[in-house]
Amino acid sequence: MVTKKKDSLTVDTDLSDLFSVESLTHSRNASSTEKVGITIFRALEIVSKQMETSGLRPRTINDYHTYVTHFAETVNIADLSEVNSDKVYEWLASMNVANSTKLIRLKCLKAFFERCHTNGWLPDPFWRNITVKVHTPVKEGAAEKDVIFVLSMLDLTDFVQLRDATAILTLYQTGIRVETAAKLRESHVDLKSKCLRLGGDIMKNHKALILPFDDRLAKLYEVLMKQNAKVRRENRTKNDYLFITQRGEGCLKSPTNNNIAKRINKYRREFGLKNFSPHALRRAFAKNLYERSGRDLALVSRALGHSDFAVTSRYLNLDAEEVAEGIRKYL
Repeated sequence: MVTKKKDSLTVDTDLSDLFSVESLTHSRNASSTEKVGITIFRALEIVSKQMETSGLRPRTINDYHTYVTHFAETVNIADLSEVNSDKVYEWLASMNVANSTKLIRLKCLKAFFERCHTNGWLPDPFWRNITVKVHTPVKEGAAEKDVIFVLSMLDLTDFVQLRDATAILTLYQTGIRVETAAKLRESHVDLKSKCLRLGGDIMKNHKALILPFDDRLAKLYEVLMKQNAKVRRENRTKNDYLFITQRGEGCLKSPTNNNIAKRINKYRREFGLKNFSPHALRRAFAKNLYERSGRDLALVSRALGHSDFAVTSRYLNLDAEEVAEGIRKYL
């Protein structure tokens, strides 16, 4: 028995030519030559949603809104196609602020343009060549006398201060980043050969590194790890972190909440030191290694885990001739 098809399921309109080769080819050619225009505020709306989806902080998204809106209103443009380098320079010239502030705002605008470029709205990335010259003050490394002073002031019979002293000396002797220090496991400490064996999983550049340390730091590691075991046992916590809190937990709560960094900065304020921070300790290591290695730029660069010599030269405040001299020996 043949079942009659319901009338509602039968389409009367003839659509046979809708997907023919000719119609598809014509549609594709037409769309490729048609220029799609978009207003700068519509683009900002779409980009903002993309940023929300990718997990950017509300404050960052708000900065985009603030500076893109200020740019559009200052140079009086509505359509994204009107954007060019002259408009950007006009906007920068209108600001009565320091160049460092201009640079921050420009970076935000350029980031917006990059997203528009990715979305296909700005084919020419002209903004990549626009910059603001800013005088960057030289950042010095922590002075050895300050490091010795802080270490001498800490009570090593107190667990927290013992941990802090060990962390400070670790940064000063090995030059690792404070984020890396907070991720250190006791298994990274090789007391027999007196070195830190760091896997790529905790390094910013994802490359393994072996860094030696002296007898003093070896003794501190030995005592600290024994004390860690007691703290974990009392708090019933299980982990292998080298630096833990009084509750037996890791010191890195989030990328911006690092207990080790907080404690080091606390000592800077408490003892009235101008240049004592995790980054200053890392710079001090770099400077010391550079001088003691006979100004071996490549060695310092590898020890710091830098991607190229340019980054290391900024750390050491080297001029172009010094960098060239450091590289020449490897040619």
